[in-house]
Amino acid sequence: MSGGFDEREKSYEAKWAHDEDLRFRSIARRNKLLGQWAAETIGLKDAAAQSYANELLDMEVRGAKDDDLVQKVSGDFAARNIAYSAHFVRHKLDELAALATEQIMRETKA
Repeated sequence: MSGGFDEREKSYEAKWAHDEDLRFRSIARRNKLLGQWAAETIGLKDAAAQSYANELLDMEVRGAKDDDLVQKVSGDFAARNIAYSAHFVRHKLDELAALATEQIMRETKA
């Protein structure tokens, strides 16, 4: 009797693990896209742009929240007199989240 319950439990665990993997990959992709956009907006190129994008990725790994990312990018913009508000950066983060999820889903279907 318990064989059916064990299989169902394993199925739920596998789905949860898969969903968490997709969520993590989407957030990482979103942060990378945000870093690339911000670096381009600031005027960074090549290795400096990649380094900036990696810095945002590292922030997520260290436990930063979305507000921390928005604050960092907004602060970097303000330091360079780029007139994008934190609200605008938050909106861009949300826009890139949708794009990142779309990209990850497309890649997993391929």
